[in-house]
Parts: sequence; C-alpha cells; structure tokens
Amino acid sequence: MTDAFVHPQGICETESVGAGTTIWAFAHVLPGAVIGRDANINDHVFIENDVVVGDRVTVKSGVQLWDGIELQDDVFVGPNATFTNDPFPRSKQWPERFARTIVERRASIGGGAVILPGIKVGESAMVGAGAVVTRDVPPYAIVVGNPARIVGYADTRGQADDVAESAAGHPTPAGLTPLRNVSDMRGSLMVTEFRSDIPFTPQRFFTVFDVPSRDVRGEHAHYECEQFLVCLQGSVRAIVDDGQTRTEYLLDGPTRGLHMPALTWGTQYAYSPDAVLAVFASLPYDDADYIRVYSEFKRIVEQKRETEALAGSAAR
Repeated sequence: MTDAFVHPQGICETESVGAGTTIWAFAHVLPGAVIGRDANINDHVFIENDVVVGDRVTVKSGVQLWDGIELQDDVFVGPNATFTNDPFPRSKQWPERFARTIVERRASIGGGAVILPGIKVGESAMVGAGAVVTRDVPPYAIVVGNPARIVGYADTRGQADDVAESAAGHPTPAGLTPLRNVSDMRGSLMVTEFRSDIPFTPQRFFTVFDVPSRDVRGEHAHYECEQFLVCLQGSVRAIVDDGQTRTEYLLDGPTRGLHMPALTWGTQYAYSPDAVLAVFASLPYDDADYIRVYSEFKRIVEQKRETEALAGSAAR
C-alpha cells in the first residue's frame, strides 16, 4: 500500500491498494479486494473480498460493495447507493457464485440508487438519484425512475440548426441532408433520389414503427454498411457517434434525412407514439457486419485511426 492513506479509524485488510488512494474513517475493506490508484473511499464504506475498484474512483459514504462488484476507472458512486449481488437471497444460504455487476469507466451512480444483481452500467452512463436499475444501462445513457428508464444521453452535442455541407454541396459525414417536399391542396410529396440525395445506392429498406417511447433502437455499428434515416411521421431522436464525437439529431418529419457512414455507432430513442422511421441501407442484411458491443466499436475505430495515421506518415 505504498503512498496510500488509511485513516486511523479505518480498517483496510487488503494489500492491493494503489498509490494516492485514501480510505477514510469507519470504512472497512476486506483482504481480497483490489483498489486502484488515487481512489477516494469515504467514511462508512464496506468493501467485500471479490471486489475490484479502478483508478480515480470515488465511493461516497454509506455504500457497500459486495462480492462480484467491479467499478472501472473514474467511476463515481453517490452516497447510500445500493448494490446487490444475489437475485434470490436467503439467510445463511449462498449461491455457488455471486452475480457479476460491472460499472464501466466514467459512469456515475446517483445517491440512493439501487443496482440489481448482474447489471452492466455502460461507459459514461449516468444513473439518477434514487433510480432502481433493473436492466443493463447502455453507454452514455441517462436513466431515472423506478424502474429506471432512459431520458437522454450524456456528453452528446446538439445538432446545428442548419445542415452542414461540404464545398461540393453534399452533406458532411453523419450529417443532415435536406429532402425535397412538394405540398399543395392534394397533399404532400417527398422526393428522394439515390446517389443525389442519398450518398449510396440502397440495397435494403425497412421501417421502424410502434416503438414504445421508453425503448431504444439501434445501439450498434456496422463494419461496411451505411444507412440513411428519414422520419416519415412523428419524431425520433438519433445519436451518431464516430468514436470521438457524439451528436444528437431530432428527426421530426420527411424534410431531411440523416446519413450514417460505416463504423458509426447509432442510437435512436424517444420515439413519438406515431413515429415511422424509414431506413435505407447500402448492403443486404449480414449479421457478421454488426458491431454490438460499444467497447469493441471503440477499439476498432481507434485501430483504424492509428492505421490511417501511420499510412499518412509513410506517404509524407
């Protein structure tokens, strides 16, 4: 425990504590626990044996971390948040192994929140105070209530009021494209031309509708497939993530479409009850083209950027 601080009235039985970590009065850490560097373990925190706490984690007062809990780097846990590890607890009866609960890097758990066993709280997600989390929380999602529901996404830019275009007049990657609409007394007509309005020739088309407003669609990326989204009726919020920047767009009618290039993590949520979302895809369906785990998506994108940077350096 080189350079770690344990308050005289704290009990720390583990030797696996990183430099710069502070463990305050009346906290109790059991021998099997692993705590990283520069963590802050507040008063009246209890940490069992099979627990991993990453670097720069803050655990506020009144929190118990039971066997099977992992807090990754830069996680914040608010006061009196409650973790559980046994879905069917009985006194003096123990399961063969406790459920694994993982709070991924940079996520925050609000004060008084309850996290059920076996839950994964995704990277940079935010759990509101008092929320009861009954299922996995996607990366960056903001959840509140009982049971917890997604109400927004953190660290996401709002869309610009106008449509960003390149010098050639075409929308920039993952940007909005204005679509031609003609209206008269007979009704309205929306016109879309392939290769002109949509930057690829679609090979697949599908619609999404009757989505309960609390549910989320998307939450994946594609290796090769591009997509073009048009909300034909109602409204839906779409988040586009290229691995570095996250931007949220409101699609609220057939006057514009959203281009999502390959290797773009897409999320759609907050569907209005009458929403009908049309999706044009550049390739036929192929399950192998999907990337469904956000951490894997980030790894692939970073690897691609590094490869391109090395190729650019070699060319110079």
